[in-house]
Amino acid sequence: MRNKVFIIAEAGVNHNGSLSIAKRMVDAAYSAGADAVKFQTFTADNLVSKNAPKAAYQKKLTQKNETQWEMLRKLELSRQAHVTLSRYCVRKRIQFLSSPFDVESVYFLAQLGMKIFKIPSGEITNYPYLYAMGALKKSVILSTGMSTMNEIGGAIRTLTLAGTPKHKITILHCNTEYPTPPGDVNLKAMVSIHKRFNISVGYSDHTKGIEIPVAAAALGASVIEKHFTLSRKMKGPDHQTSLEPGELKDMVSAVRNIEQALGDGIKRVSPSERKNRDIVRKSIVAKSYIRKGETFTENNLTTKRPGTGISPMLWNHVRGKRAKRDFEKGRFITL
Repeated sequence: MRNKVFIIAEAGVNHNGSLSIAKRMVDAAYSAGADAVKFQTFTADNLVSKNAPKAAYQKKLTQKNETQWEMLRKLELSRQAHVTLSRYCVRKRIQFLSSPFDVESVYFLAQLGMKIFKIPSGEITNYPYLYAMGALKKSVILSTGMSTMNEIGGAIRTLTLAGTPKHKITILHCNTEYPTPPGDVNLKAMVSIHKRFNISVGYSDHTKGIEIPVAAAALGASVIEKHFTLSRKMKGPDHQTSLEPGELKDMVSAVRNIEQALGDGIKRVSPSERKNRDIVRKSIVAKSYIRKGETFTENNLTTKRPGTGISPMLWNHVRGKRAKRDFEKGRFITL
């Protein structure tokens, strides 16, 4: 997870409660080249009270008169569906992830054998949840939407106090508005989190398009998470702000290109450009006919391609010396 950008294709609840759609999303995530496909593990009864209102964006995209509990009931995946999806991911050679939304779900996913645990933004101040998660001593990815630096610090302390080593924790900068306006992304905050806590960082994206997660990769994100759907025309709270499969594939490809382009930071002549160096660089040549014994000066010397002769950086070394033979105009100077 630390040697390259770990790309999570966030299926979330875009399966609409259907196992068959969820399996198709696993296929799409695998085809796009994502490292993992992530779902959400919850029961509406454990997550919200029955009269809890929906978020503003959820009201726009779902039935206006239903409660959040009623909406979430339709989006649950059964425990058996989780088992089936986990095994299906093994067959498809893509990592299965799911965000647990309560302690019971944390333990269930641990029993399922999940290796990396993703903490959603809403649980960053849930001490008993964080402590239960930390006690597993697994790799943890923590989203930080709606939070402050102090709250992030508190979550890190709780996880480490419970037993998870700090090097196993990755903090994702995140904004939980759907879709997030570009002006609210504040991508530099990801860098600030890294500097403040000396910890691995990444980015969970809820903007439209792919350019901002690609920019996060350029800024050093070790993990990128992005919602996707089989079609934005599907009904549900998150479809319209998610990438479709082709766009997800484009994002993964762009992140991988950025990943390669970042390199190791050492300035050197690359193998691909080495063949061009002599062609585009210049050498010291005769500006006019120069007779044997004549002094080299600014008036009879110039520089021209290719760079296979004396480098112009030796101009002052050549100037003032006498020609040991005749030089036709345009001929390389030799000493």
